[in-house]
Amino acid sequence: MAWLTAIVLFAEAIGIALVNWYMGIVVDRQDMSLAGLDPAVMSTSSKVAGLVFGLYFAFCAVVALRVGLRGRAPSGPGRLLLLSAAVVHGLLGAFTVGLVGWGAFAFMMVVLALIVLVLVSYDPRETAVSDAKADGGPAGDGPADGGPTDGGPTDAAGDEAAGGGKGAAPVGPPAPTAP
Repeated sequence: MAWLTAIVLFAEAIGIALVNWYMGIVVDRQDMSLAGLDPAVMSTSSKVAGLVFGLYFAFCAVVALRVGLRGRAPSGPGRLLLLSAAVVHGLLGAFTVGLVGWGAFAFMMVVLALIVLVLVSYDPRETAVSDAKADGGPAGDGPADGGPTDGGPTDAAGDEAAGGGKGAAPVGPPAPTAP
């Protein structure tokens, strides 16, 4: 899914950049002013906006590609970038219904769905465990593997002593027994 999302986002990055570049050329050739704005400024700003949005979607595609290559959930700035791209596609979808039509809306919603699938398809807890194992931590001693949470005191069986670990669950009274 991440691979398909990366391909779609790369295509969208190129498409956005080319459409805005073309609009800049059209505005420049018409040599008309809009509310007193200089046509050269409008042309340049359209081209710059196309390049900025193209790079933005290309970075989103790189994050999706990296998710596909690593097989792990995006984290940190990459996750925030994909979240912002999902919001942008939701807003663009809402605007395109009135401006372009239902076909463009459907495309925006498909891209939104792909981005959301990339964000929710991978378990971030598995990412944290695999990161700990990749950093040299032995397998089986993290909280996800049933081991101690912070290296706190343990009893003879290797279990954490009552209240010994930071993340340890509170220990209640023993269960009643039948007489």
